[in-house]
Amino acid sequence: MAVPLVQGQKVDAAPEEGRLNSNGRRLVGVVALITLLVAVLMASLSFGANPIPVAEIWSVLFAPDRSEASSIVWTLRIPRTAVGIAAGVAFGIAGALIQAITRNPLADPGILGVNAGAGFAIVIGVALFGVGGITGYIWFSFIGAILATVLVYLIGSAGRGASSPVTLVLAGIALAAVLSAFSTFLTLMDQETFRSFRAWGLGSLSRVSLADTAVVIPFLTVGVLLAAVIGGSLNAVALGDDQATALGASVTRTRVLGIIAVTLLAGGGTALTGGIAFVGLMVPHVARWFTGPDQRWIIAYTALAAPSIVLIADVLGRVIVRPGEIEAGVLTALIGAPVLISLVRRRKASGL
Repeated sequence: MAVPLVQGQKVDAAPEEGRLNSNGRRLVGVVALITLLVAVLMASLSFGANPIPVAEIWSVLFAPDRSEASSIVWTLRIPRTAVGIAAGVAFGIAGALIQAITRNPLADPGILGVNAGAGFAIVIGVALFGVGGITGYIWFSFIGAILATVLVYLIGSAGRGASSPVTLVLAGIALAAVLSAFSTFLTLMDQETFRSFRAWGLGSLSRVSLADTAVVIPFLTVGVLLAAVIGGSLNAVALGDDQATALGASVTRTRVLGIIAVTLLAGGGTALTGGIAFVGLMVPHVARWFTGPDQRWIIAYTALAAPSIVLIADVLGRVIVRPGEIEAGVLTALIGAPVLISLVRRRKASGL
């Protein structure tokens, strides 16, 4: 009788050992991403129209003085670096959540029109109600984000059958195009009012202060916490509604909390930067290649990798046309467009 027990123990131990090894590799990836993020943070503080050596950056960080380097770091580069981190986390995790909720690898806040909805609502707020600054933008951004999310889903699910990933993408792209056109039309009708707004709409990190970022951080924090809470349930939802229910997951609760999280993250990120394209599409996909389908690990990887991508784009934008700069949102779009094309060409692009 002892032999079968020993054999059974060996059979049971193999999957457990594989799971531990897999988690070990994922933890190594987390450490690597943290290292990358720290390196990119230092690059963001160092590079620009006036490069500053890393040793001098450490000095002014811990002992601020009245030098030019200290002024540049504290008044210019720390605020935009903070914005890059906040926006990267917001758009990256929002993209991961949308892809998981809709089971659509082509989804992100930009492609599904969420960013365009938030931006259009802010334009309406500026044009009709005279709002200004992040404290005014953010509430209109939330309203626009949630309305765009609901509208895309309604358009995509109209007609026979359930909404398909491709239908949702087409509905989102169409809605984003219409809302962006209306936003551009309104800004051109009153160029004086929207003079500063046009630069904001390109995905700029340089026009937001630490005080503005502090206004948005609480909303983003709640969005990240909600994403962490529903991470396990998203794994069940990815199997389909019936199987998720059989596994004990509340599909409705998961989707409602997910939509709230996406609204807070995409709306807050748009209020800060005007929208940074393709981050929510690229980063969760790359994360999935390394983590597999576990949404908890995808969200963790995305939270570390997305701000690194945004800051890399911002640093490149400062270096390429020095002493001028290219907005981070422009460079992420240049990188993200080929990624979208490659995803669309894949045979299994419609499923996770």
